[in-house]
Amino acid sequence: MLNRVMLTNDDGIDAPGMRVMEEIAAQIATEVWVVAPEHDQSGQSHAISLHHPLRIFERGPRRFGVTGTPGDCAAMGLCHIMTDTPPDLVLSGVNRGLNLGMETVFSGTVGGAMTAMMLGVPALALSQAFTRRDAVPWDTARSLAPEVIRKLLAIGWGKQAVLNINFPPLPAAEVGPVTLARQGEGMVAGMHVETRVDPRGMTYHWLNFMRGDRQQGPESDYSAMRAGKIVVTPLRYDRTDDEAYAGLTPHLPRFEG
Repeated sequence: MLNRVMLTNDDGIDAPGMRVMEEIAAQIATEVWVVAPEHDQSGQSHAISLHHPLRIFERGPRRFGVTGTPGDCAAMGLCHIMTDTPPDLVLSGVNRGLNLGMETVFSGTVGGAMTAMMLGVPALALSQAFTRRDAVPWDTARSLAPEVIRKLLAIGWGKQAVLNINFPPLPAAEVGPVTLARQGEGMVAGMHVETRVDPRGMTYHWLNFMRGDRQQGPESDYSAMRAGKIVVTPLRYDRTDDEAYAGLTPHLPRFEG
């Protein structure tokens, strides 16, 4: 058992996935702390609030709602609320819906975990895929995540990586083994702007992803998910593209300092 874990998410402190996350965490740690957004912050990536104040609301013993992003919550939890009682691990999720491929760049679930990792605490991002929005199979993550987390903790991983864990949209008994996969291309094929008019005659806009079936590449997270596996992908902040770097090297001097 771990001494202490901190939980955050991007769906908000009252989201069903947070209740599932608390049940999971209670099986692996003596103390469970929650520092999560007061409201849904999906799509906020690693954003932190630099231009407006943050407020904290105590929701119960070791439960705090923050008027900010998942990154704000990770920072407030580790740098303010839990400075005297730092956690051994940060768990972000359980997200409603998968976080795979290019979409991890936008994910607040991943962003909360990455911010915790940047601040020196090991972190995992957990997501539950679904096929019907009104029937998310939470029991899959609820029943399988504790052992998955224990297994990953026993193995260990680099301090510069967050492990992104996705559970397939299947009953727990039908789920395949924990499988390592690379980040694939994902399903984002573009973005669409839908323009509407509100009751006062003012124009407003909704942003939406356009998705399509794309070539995912070898060992991809999407391919593993489609095969019914529990998908684990190590993610890091360093986004340097080695192929582009090599292609530019003959034309530009490299910094040797």
